[in-house]
Amino acid sequence: QEIRRGMTLAGPHRDDLAFYINGKEVQTYGSQGQQRTTALSLKLAEIELIQEEIGEYPVLLLDDVLSELDPYRQTQLIETFQSKVQTFITATGIESLNTDKLKGASIFHVHDGQVGS
Repeated sequence: QEIRRGMTLAGPHRDDLAFYINGKEVQTYGSQGQQRTTALSLKLAEIELIQEEIGEYPVLLLDDVLSELDPYRQTQLIETFQSKVQTFITATGIESLNTDKLKGASIFHVHDGQVGS
């Protein structure tokens, strides 16, 4: 049946996870910021598990995560992985970001398909 459908019908990737804040399901009742924070918390827990299992952190790729976080959550996120996890973050702008928190970070700008620093 899996071959006919072209997909796996059983396994952990088919499980649904539900997260709650104050007894309410985040996916249904949470704000975009709460949903994003929940997803990021799960991702950060995942990289900690990988570090425990193999002894080093994986490269962390975060695509446009800062846009839906307030400045406090942006700072908390950066401080969580700063100086221990090689991270690539894409963003449409960093104006609202506390760049003092980006110690040792390289910032690249893309204009008309050209990458510059």
